[in-house]
Parts: sequence; structure tokens; C-alpha cells
Amino acid sequence: MSDLHISWDDYHQKIEQLAVQVHQSGWEFNQIICLAKGGLRVGDILARIFDTPLAILATSSYGGVNNQVRGSITISRDLTMTTANLGSHVLLVDDLVDSGVTLKKALVWLDRKYGYYVDEIRTAVLWYKDCSVIKPDYYVDYLPDNPWIHQPFEPYERITPAALAASYTAKQL
Repeated sequence: MSDLHISWDDYHQKIEQLAVQVHQSGWEFNQIICLAKGGLRVGDILARIFDTPLAILATSSYGGVNNQVRGSITISRDLTMTTANLGSHVLLVDDLVDSGVTLKKALVWLDRKYGYYVDEIRTAVLWYKDCSVIKPDYYVDYLPDNPWIHQPFEPYERITPAALAASYTAKQL
């Protein structure tokens, strides 16, 4: 498997490109749901650009060494949202589709919990890997060689609060 290293500038540019693609599609939505943790930043920025309410659905499927081991998928019991009701046209966002299983299961979860209220859900990600079992409606990069994507926030997954505090103490000396 090859590696794709993404800088903060690249990351933010990809989110902006995704926003332009969704905008140019002409599709109107009234709710964004992001899959956390990976989709949090994407959802936050899109919610700001489109001035649309953001809901969060916590999911987890990776762990182990450097968070690179795919395990079973866990989906939270509830959505976190600031609106009284979920919108009828939902943009479901994540950072990427790797296997696509998380996105697919999230769609099933949303249909079971909120299907009565939702008329349409479309999906949007920054990176769409060839090995995915689902094709998102919107994506910035299609990756036919399925690289491991090293995102700019990964160093925070390997640092402890004690090590961070020690580095700040050392800088002050």
C-alpha cells in the first residue's frame, strides 16, 4: 500500500474544493451530518461555508498501532444536534471512504432512526478509495491505488498530555 501525505493547507483546500462541488451541483440541503472523528473538521467547515446546521454522528472503526488497524464499527446511539429536528435534505460527510463500510452502515442507521423525517441524503468525502463498497455522491479525489492517507492531525493521536506538557515546559526554559 502506498502512502499519501496531506498538509494542513492541502486538507483545507480539499474541503473548499468539496464545498464548490456541492454548490455547483445545485442540490439544496438543510442539514449536515458529519461522521466523527474523521469527518468533524470537514463537517464543521462545510457548515460554516453553507451556514447550515451541523449534527454529529460518532463512529469508530480504527484502532491499534497508529490507528491503522480496522476493527468492528461502532456507531453512537444518538445524533448530537442543536436543532429541534433533523433536516429533510441531509448532506452526510466524512473525510474519506476506505472500505466504505462505515458510510454504508451510517446510512442504514440514519434510515432506521430518522428515515420518516428525511426525504434525501447525499454523501460527500474528500477521498474516495477504489476499494470502497460505496461510491459517495461528492468526492474530491478518487484514489485507484488505495493509499494510506496520512492526515495532518495524526501527530495528535501519538502524543500524550504529559509529553505535550513536557515539551512546553522545555520551551520555557
